[in-house]
Amino acid sequence: MNAPLQFATPLRVAIVGVGHVGATFAYTLLLNGLASEIVLIDKNRAKAEGEAMDLNHAVTFSHATRVWAGDFSDCAGAALIVLAAGSLQKPGEKRLDLAGRNISIWREIVPQIVQHNPNAILLIATNPVDVLTYATLKLSGLPPQRVIGSGTILDTGRFRYLLSEYFRVDARSMHSFILGEHGDSEVPVWSLANIAGMKLREFCAARKMEYDQQAMDEIFRHTRDAAYEIIERKGATYYAVAAGIMRLAQAILRNQNTVLSVSSLVEDFYGISDVCLSLPSIVNCCGIGEVLRIQLDTSEIDQLRRSADSPKPFPAILPAHLTVRRSGFDPRTGSGAT
Repeated sequence: MNAPLQFATPLRVAIVGVGHVGATFAYTLLLNGLASEIVLIDKNRAKAEGEAMDLNHAVTFSHATRVWAGDFSDCAGAALIVLAAGSLQKPGEKRLDLAGRNISIWREIVPQIVQHNPNAILLIATNPVDVLTYATLKLSGLPPQRVIGSGTILDTGRFRYLLSEYFRVDARSMHSFILGEHGDSEVPVWSLANIAGMKLREFCAARKMEYDQQAMDEIFRHTRDAAYEIIERKGATYYAVAAGIMRLAQAILRNQNTVLSVSSLVEDFYGISDVCLSLPSIVNCCGIGEVLRIQLDTSEIDQLRRSADSPKPFPAILPAHLTVRRSGFDPRTGSGAT
């Protein structure tokens, strides 16, 4: 008698909130074929059902992925849960202006997620992302390495694109980071920016072109203010951020050990502690595998410390009895109890 066939458990990704960002990420995920199951969860059930129907009609042209509208019980068994719910940023509104509204939403949804799945990695993609990443830590009780904010992954992408346009190289060949808060206090790391290992001034010298500091300052300004410019023109940003979340999902679900600028709990980084900010981090199937302790110059350290102060007042909105579970976790190496 033949032995029964053994099947691998389907790889499930749950998306909570199917507005612009959540729906676009679901579409990107389907086209990539990374997950075998995608569940869409939204307070507007009809919206989730409509998005699921539309995505299922694309299965013929992409991958054999099962997509459906579900509820929080469908988070059970998900390897990755993406939180994209919350209020939209309005024209003229700062990201931090959303804190009160979205923390209220978080207090409703995070406990329900963890009730059904205390083992998944949670990826936060809603603004203000650093505040909400910290709020997720406090509300979930999960180990810090399994709570990740999209952070400045998008800002870093914008920065590299704009630099690549200026220096006329492929954006994927630019090596540079935006760190700190995903917002107005974000920090460009000029001291480490390079092309093929050449610092930008060296690259300019090799090409016999002048290094224009004013042009560099303008590139950073456009990086920092890009969201405001896009929101003013089309109402919301979602394509690039969905692509950034997709890159994060690949690093996690394929265990790629990719270095990305993402938001997580910071402890003793140039004197900064107990806040969520973006730092270069090795991302793998454990979530944050390691936070890299890169060398910054004095100006960048000062800017990063100031950036760390921006999100700090907002966790006070959370119940005082909630604390971040540390359990011996070392954010520098990713080690510790889970």
